Amino acid sequence: MTETKTTQGNNPAMSRRVFVGGLAALAGMGGAGLDITKAFAQATGSAQKIADHFSSVKTMAGEFVQFGPRGEQTGGKFYIRRPGRIRFNYEAPSPMRVIADGKSVVIGNMKLKTWDIYPLSKTPLNLLLSERIDLTGKMVRGVKEESDLITIVLGDRSIFGDSTITMMFDPKTYDLRQWTITDAQKKDTSVMIFNVQTGMALDDKVFKIPYDEVRNKGR
Repeated sequence: MTETKTTQGNNPAMSRRVFVGGLAALAGMGGAGLDITKAFAQATGSAQKIADHFSSVKTMAGEFVQFGPRGEQTGGKFYIRRPGRIRFNYEAPSPMRVIADGKSVVIGNMKLKTWDIYPLSKTPLNLLLSERIDLTGKMVRGVKEESDLITIVLGDRSIFGDSTITMMFDPKTYDLRQWTITDAQKKDTSVMIFNVQTGMALDDKVFKIPYDEVRNKGR
């Protein structure tokens, strides 16, 4: 399969102010009235085109920088295969791994050999990794269009509770730049991706969860 290299965010030092600013701008959309409703519908229509483009990318791989809720910063490599599969390999000294195999998500500490496991369908990552991101339903919490950024906030209260995922796209190339997962405690974990390649073959082994180790830990 042909590989296509994209040029998304080659500077990993992008400030968290982008994330905070995007969320603040979305909060400013909260006024009542028909004009707001129309504007939101129009924005959602434009955003759906971008979401469709992103959904059409079946495989991705590249580098990431993650910003934790306490400002901690880590990096590494990531792999995505739609639907439902993702892997984060954190660079040393972090011992962490995150793997989703289409059904479950595990967070593993390779040094301590400990694992936490969750149903993928109960996490916001399920929206990011779905076969198609449908913005016509109730999951859309907000859409913000700017000249250099399209910000989409998704959440499903009946499944994820108060957790949301905020995705940010380049409005010209439709490339995903970054995402932020906000948990029920309103704590953000932000991931910026760069040096991204698409269209490569990714083996099932990349997304294999070591269920024997998980079960041995009583999970």
